[in-house]
Amino acid sequence: MKILKFGGTSVGSADRMKAVASLIQSDEPTIVVLSAMSGTTNSLVQIAEKLFQNDKAEARALINALHDKYKQVVDALYTTDEKKKQANGLLTQHFEHLTAFTLDLFTVHEERAVLAQGELLSTALFQFFLEEHSITSVLLPALNFMKIDENEEPDAAYIAKNLQKELALHPDVKLFITQGYICRNAFGEVDNLKRGGSDYSASLIGAAADAAEIQIWTDIDGMHNNDPRIVKNTYPIAELSYDEAAELAYFGAKILHPSSVLPAKQKNIPVRLLNTMEPEAKGTTISSTSEGGKLKAVAAKDGITAIKIKSGRMLLAYGFLRSVFEVFERFKTPIDMITTSEVAVSLTIDNDKYLDEIVAELTKFGQVEVDREQTIVCVVGDFIAERSGSGLAIFEALKQIPLRMISYGGSKNNISLLINTENKVEALTKLNDGIFSRN
Repeated sequence: MKILKFGGTSVGSADRMKAVASLIQSDEPTIVVLSAMSGTTNSLVQIAEKLFQNDKAEARALINALHDKYKQVVDALYTTDEKKKQANGLLTQHFEHLTAFTLDLFTVHEERAVLAQGELLSTALFQFFLEEHSITSVLLPALNFMKIDENEEPDAAYIAKNLQKELALHPDVKLFITQGYICRNAFGEVDNLKRGGSDYSASLIGAAADAAEIQIWTDIDGMHNNDPRIVKNTYPIAELSYDEAAELAYFGAKILHPSSVLPAKQKNIPVRLLNTMEPEAKGTTISSTSEGGKLKAVAAKDGITAIKIKSGRMLLAYGFLRSVFEVFERFKTPIDMITTSEVAVSLTIDNDKYLDEIVAELTKFGQVEVDREQTIVCVVGDFIAERSGSGLAIFEALKQIPLRMISYGGSKNNISLLINTENKVEALTKLNDGIFSRN
């Protein structure tokens, strides 16, 4: 069994869907996980925002505009009048469902149902296309087996049990289509795995099916050694370990959802990152093995807030750090980086929703300083701490860049540096010139 996940760009038009159909045909049992068509989730978010604002007229206008876009896709995707009629009938059902949300009070539970429409549409339209071309396949509703628990964590046992139950209904079928991103919660309501969750869906499904391989198909040929949107002359990395890939994904490499590595790692399932635009490209393989002894890649995570707590009196006191961490725990705010000195603790967060409340609590322990518009630059490799000269090459490359914080030695796979966001482009460029030319 193989799991093939295709992102929004990969199914972003009728032509792209046709290309995907040619990529998935195989003699091996395969589950294809699809995202919503590119731009759809953003449109659905806008519709939900207008509904929350009770701007029903604007919400209806956005719904109609999205419906028109999908009518054009249907016209370009199918050749027979029968399938066009069937697909347009499906669109009518979904968009009448969306319009119904403009008739009553809009809640967060209804918002999740709105956001689910993108994946429901893309998979149904794709299944119709396969049927039109006599390609045997079955559409598996993800809402029948994908579930999160009361802590909003995937219920792995439930997913495995119910996925196998769904597959067993079709013993003679080798090709299955299902939705990424969407699921049910502990109360049976429609929910989701948050942004980027289709990667997570693919990995969870791969683990549940004991797949031989998970393929993540996007519009770039693997994970690059630096951000190709910013830095020239980047290149795809052939091999990464699970830990290296997780670090890069968490610290800004957009090609892969950070949570998607763990289920594959737990079942030791290789993950391949491939390019639908260049399917012959080798891409990146993520597995338990990796080429060791070298720096692999750089990633950058924006939207970081740095917080410093200064207290000469309290810092050395027993339980001080625990008290600080408990503040962030109470407000469910994860910490990215932390450094300590004799008189201060500095740490970073990427979610400032409760920043004012957190700062108010922390002032009980000492003077608090907050710096916004920060970026974490993460340099990833294998056994960096043990490799002589790795740190020197990094800091030499960044000698002209002011460094706000440094985290080194907490992981054998990365060195993290906090800088002002305005210095990000220069920092990534200098690192590309300074460390990869020496590898």
